[in-house]
Amino acid sequence: MTNPVPMVEIWRGPFLESMHLGHAVVCGADGQIVDAWGDPSAVVLPRSSSKMLQALPLIESGAADAAGLTDAQLALACASHQGADIHSAPVTAWLKDLGLSDDDFCCGPQEPRDIDARDALIRAGKSVCRYHNNCSGKHSGFLTLTKHLGAGPDYVALDHPVQKAVKAAFEEVTKEDTPGYGIDGCSAPNFATTMHGMARAMAFFAAANPDGDRRQSAAARLHRAMATYPELVAGEGRACTDLMRAMDHKVAVKTGAEAYFIAIIPEKKLGVAVKIADGSTRGAECAIAAILIRLGVLNEAHPLAQKYVNGPIQNWDGLVTGRMKPAEGFI
Repeated sequence: MTNPVPMVEIWRGPFLESMHLGHAVVCGADGQIVDAWGDPSAVVLPRSSSKMLQALPLIESGAADAAGLTDAQLALACASHQGADIHSAPVTAWLKDLGLSDDDFCCGPQEPRDIDARDALIRAGKSVCRYHNNCSGKHSGFLTLTKHLGAGPDYVALDHPVQKAVKAAFEEVTKEDTPGYGIDGCSAPNFATTMHGMARAMAFFAAANPDGDRRQSAAARLHRAMATYPELVAGEGRACTDLMRAMDHKVAVKTGAEAYFIAIIPEKKLGVAVKIADGSTRGAECAIAAILIRLGVLNEAHPLAQKYVNGPIQNWDGLVTGRMKPAEGFI
């Protein structure tokens, strides 16, 4: 990634202490760049920001309807959740409906990020399970598609029908041949694309017609599910959930590891992709919020917007010692 630009500043008192540099692209429904910072041709792994792309074959294949999946389950298929009861309970029920168990997941066990869920496991002396993994909803979708296709159990293998379908959908919607992939934290392949390609894909989702062809209706259904159930996409106190609520469920946003972030804006038929070069999540959260404000879909005065674009930095005694804000000249 070359030529990132300053996006986020960290101030301590009167001193600029740190700065996060990155890339961002805003794309229209025609695939053209509306606005950009840094290098739109930078090739990046979108990580979990690509989950709605990975979920397209789940619907397009007919697997979602055959399994009777609800919009809440589709939101979980696009989620990076925190393992709270509202996440793990529906995932385990989903597995049961498939006639499967925790052992059928290819993602690893992960301690819940949700404090209450974590503490309950400790008090009960129970082990962390795979369904606690933040990607277990996505893997439930993969397993649903696997069963529908009658395919083998190693659904994260690159040559598995599920991942072949994911790659095909990814390339077709980004309108780019992927230059390669990395293995994600949940063991599934994660395909790379340019910043422009990812923003173009998000603009496709934003402009998708619910009554259109199979792909358009699938894309519309997924972003609608995400915006409707922001608490399932992430969880309480998380940026994805906060921002979708602050925008009255009209915009879908999704974080990805190593400081990726996307937004799907149906009202304006715009897609956004953001990447902070140093991998700082706080930088990506501030940058995406600032862009959403610039685009007129997030009210800057909303407390949840201020949390990310003018976030106070507190020390252990609760004293405000600094601020995080968009870099001068960025927005």
